Amino acid sequence: NSVWVSTDHDEIEKVAKQFGAQVHRRSREVSQDSSTSLETIREFLNHHHEVDIVGNIQATSPCLHPSDLIKVADLIQKEGFDSVFSVVRRHQFRWSEVKKGENKMTEPQNLNPAKRYRRQDWPGELYENGSFYFAKRHLIEKGYLQGGKMAYYEMRAEHSVDIDIDIDWPIAEQRVLSFGYFGKEPLKEVKLLVCSIDGCLTNGRIYVTEDQKEMVSYDYRDIVGIELLKKRGIQVRLISERDCLKTLSAMQLGCIAKVNATNKLQVLEDWRKDIALSWKEVAYLGNEESDVECLKNAGLSGVPADACTVAQKAAGYICKSNGGCGAIREFAEHIFLLLEKVNSARKQ
Repeated sequence: NSVWVSTDHDEIEKVAKQFGAQVHRRSREVSQDSSTSLETIREFLNHHHEVDIVGNIQATSPCLHPSDLIKVADLIQKEGFDSVFSVVRRHQFRWSEVKKGENKMTEPQNLNPAKRYRRQDWPGELYENGSFYFAKRHLIEKGYLQGGKMAYYEMRAEHSVDIDIDIDWPIAEQRVLSFGYFGKEPLKEVKLLVCSIDGCLTNGRIYVTEDQKEMVSYDYRDIVGIELLKKRGIQVRLISERDCLKTLSAMQLGCIAKVNATNKLQVLEDWRKDIALSWKEVAYLGNEESDVECLKNAGLSGVPADACTVAQKAAGYICKSNGGCGAIREFAEHIFLLLEKVNSARKQ
């Protein structure tokens, strides 16, 4: 009946409200590093006596789809279960652990080595994937998220993404692009990338010679990225607040460019209308405060790793590379992953 975000953080509260959620301000007592989800939910229920069923959705599982949640809600509301939790089927053989110094052998836990079969021929086992836990109020008040008449809900393996440690992030990013939920509106294929020259194509540094000539440096990987985008039929255009036509001419990129741009958003809007594109078909890579409105309007937005803070907050993707050091090539790869998602959706 309602969607809530439980937090003690002002910025998280602001973003949650922007996306239409209501906010429960956590107390300090349940906002510690050691606080559990159950503690925060019980505190929430103490302030909301009208709530009978809680669906606890874990933020660390970014591939969850609304259709799964609807089916789980039906299990509780229509089929009478007290609690439902998410699981995924895994095909992994387990062995007992032998600790260092113990004089014993490992033992098989879920297989017979003498009659070992192929894992793909084995039905597998069900494991909690941590994506969500639904429970009725009376169970939670007793201190349980699972209990009473229980049921599991088996999620598809490609939707079962769980972020626990740092190395899970790049895997999760690719999974979200391939299998994530992007809303009811169909994805659009990116057809135009607009890139800020200073701080994205270059590292933002300007070298001045003794005869007062300016020089900048760029990364060849970014040039390759631009060429790959063009081969995929994506236009690449460049924009700068400075007069750098001579520099661009020397680079021989073959891209339409606008320099001395005092209003980048207006330039972007004019280009978009000229090519007859929707905003969702436009990608933008920027790094400065002057790029913020362009980043907010573009269907796909990114910044280099060393972009200013306000630009990072406005962007949907933050590159691992700095400006002038491969950020364009990295963002191009990000766009290609999205195109794979679009093509996959079309086939389905």
